[in-house]
Amino acid sequence: MLNIAKNSIKEHINNKNFLSLSQVYQEKSKKHLPKLLLFLLLVLILVVLLPWTQNIRANGTVIALKPGQRPQTINSIIGGRIEKWFVQEGDMVRKGDTILYISEIKDEYFDPSLLARTDEQLKSKEMSVNSYMEKVKAMDNQVSALAQGLILKQEQAANKLLQARLSVKSDSIDLQAFEVNYKIALEQYKRMEELHQKGLKSLTDLENRKLKLQETNAKMIAQENKLLSSRNQLINARIELSSIKAEFRDKIAKSESEKYSALSGMYDAEAVVTKLQNQYSNYLVRSGMYYITAPQDGYITKALRSGIGETIKEGTEILSIMPAKIDVAVEVYVRPIDIPLLGKGSKVRIQFDGWPAIVFSGWPNVSYGTYGGTVVAIDNFISENGKYRVLVVPDAKDHAWPKEIRVGAGVNSMMLLKDVPIWYELWRQINGFPPEYYKINLEEKPKK
Repeated sequence: MLNIAKNSIKEHINNKNFLSLSQVYQEKSKKHLPKLLLFLLLVLILVVLLPWTQNIRANGTVIALKPGQRPQTINSIIGGRIEKWFVQEGDMVRKGDTILYISEIKDEYFDPSLLARTDEQLKSKEMSVNSYMEKVKAMDNQVSALAQGLILKQEQAANKLLQARLSVKSDSIDLQAFEVNYKIALEQYKRMEELHQKGLKSLTDLENRKLKLQETNAKMIAQENKLLSSRNQLINARIELSSIKAEFRDKIAKSESEKYSALSGMYDAEAVVTKLQNQYSNYLVRSGMYYITAPQDGYITKALRSGIGETIKEGTEILSIMPAKIDVAVEVYVRPIDIPLLGKGSKVRIQFDGWPAIVFSGWPNVSYGTYGGTVVAIDNFISENGKYRVLVVPDAKDHAWPKEIRVGAGVNSMMLLKDVPIWYELWRQINGFPPEYYKINLEEKPKK
């Protein structure tokens, strides 16, 4: 009650007659109020001096840390028609398990004996290559034989040429001897004729000497003919030697031409063999693609194609699979203004959707239901939502993350920064200043 008027009625009122007034207004409250206010002031001073952890709040989702452990779609490498399903959504599959069987839709692969026929063509061409190789070897042997024959023929022709030269030389010597004999016979005839004219020799002796002169002349002429014949033989021997070289060169050239023709045919056959081998391998690999198998252990999440008889093209997404074993991580998106405050090794407190938590953003140690994490990567380029992506993995020094969390679950995170007093944080928030910038000192790993 306020005592404003000068005429007080306090003496006329007994507070004990009014129960509510007697409970509110007590004389002792005047003594305890200053103590209570002082106590509250001390508590407030202690509170503002308590440490406060600055933090950055960010939302994100649960992902798999390694790209090979993230959800993936299984595609059809070849076009085909769905014939049979071996799994259904939610099934657990192992690596190599059959998921789907498709049949062929291209007419060039309809032949059920396609592999066998291609293999027969391949073997035929390989035999053709072997035949060409044998022909090449035979032509090599023929060229070698011709070269050896050329050597022998040249030696034989050389011998004939030598014989012709010696024959010419011998006949020329014989001709000289006959010429000498002719001159002697001619001188004897002349002397005989002089003696006959003088009457010292008879006509018979003169005629005998003349006959002898004619015989010597005939022998000399015959020797000249023989010498000419020997010279002709020498010329023929030279011509024969040259013709032998030309003849065998022509034969060797023809054999080598046939050899190179065989080599060309062999190379063409080898090219066909290589093409057939490639074709056979492609057919063999394609025949193994009719059964679509699981690339790794995982769970079938959703069938993107369904039904029997549906036609799919090359590269068509058939179903999605979630790997069974994953290294869980969290991706959160941070504003560009907060990126300089973060670094690899920064500590993070995470709250998963579905796990109730009591969060004190400035006192992470008092928070309940949150899990520790560590920043392992920060994108160098901005995302489509205008923020930077930050990857967080479980903190090895903190308690493990729940095993029940699934990829894609939402998270709320607190990136822990510097510890400051509460009064400083209040002053910073009132003035709109950014959090404190500092560098993270990571412990150096011991060198191995």
